[in-house]
Amino acid sequence: MTNALALSIPFPSLAGSLDTYIQSVNRFPLLTQEEETALARRLRDDDDVDAARQLVVSHLRVVVSIARGYLGYGLSHGDLIQEGNIGLMKAVKRFDPERGVRLVSFAVHWIRAEIHEFILKNWRMVKVATTKAQRKLFFNLRSLKRSHSAMTPDEVEAVAKKLNVKAADVVEMETRMGGHDLALEPLSDDDEDNFSPIAYLTNAEDEPGLVLEHEQTERARSKGLESALTALDPRSRRIIEARWLGEQDNATLHDLAGEFGVSAERIRQIESQAMKKIRGLMVSAG
Repeated sequence: MTNALALSIPFPSLAGSLDTYIQSVNRFPLLTQEEETALARRLRDDDDVDAARQLVVSHLRVVVSIARGYLGYGLSHGDLIQEGNIGLMKAVKRFDPERGVRLVSFAVHWIRAEIHEFILKNWRMVKVATTKAQRKLFFNLRSLKRSHSAMTPDEVEAVAKKLNVKAADVVEMETRMGGHDLALEPLSDDDEDNFSPIAYLTNAEDEPGLVLEHEQTERARSKGLESALTALDPRSRRIIEARWLGEQDNATLHDLAGEFGVSAERIRQIESQAMKKIRGLMVSAG
């Protein structure tokens, strides 16, 4: 959505009472999937500003709810909502009505991304939260802590293992969050060139549209594999599941040869034929 288009969409004002704003956004009617699709097509095909406005205002309550989950970082609910609204407008611009998913499922990634960027900018955490793992640590440490007191060494190790970061990173992040770290050279809020948004949306792998597409693809593959497995005879299915889908160590050819009373080479042949059939079924289903 261009800046001009974003500015032309009227919102309930956040300048006054926050309670009044929340009551206002909750009065906007929810859209059915058919209404949402029709509006999204009008925006895409005709650049219809009114369609964009309706899509945005019908989802403002979602932003309020998501922003409420970030109140523990010392920033006002109103500021968090404002940033989330920017993410919502970006989502509306990029929403594809032909994907068959609801706007809210797509928009939540953009809303959270803008809120994350805003929090990190205001906490001056950019230097620390530069990697994906460190950003995950920053936004999960508060909920993983068992108390408001300093973490014990065992708790530090448990958090580090859970989030796949170094124990030293957990200790440093806890210290910074507890002290509300300030930058030695504060950045100007008016100079966007001085602030790098931690590559939160610049990394192609983190782009919300691609994330959603990847999730849909994985679900489709999982469903296709399950369907293909049901088409196999019991012995072939048992061999594939034991060889490739075991929760722990996969079975060897010799293990299965003993189970079925045939040679390991025969098991390999059955496995090869079954895999070929599975690939064919999944390709035709796709």
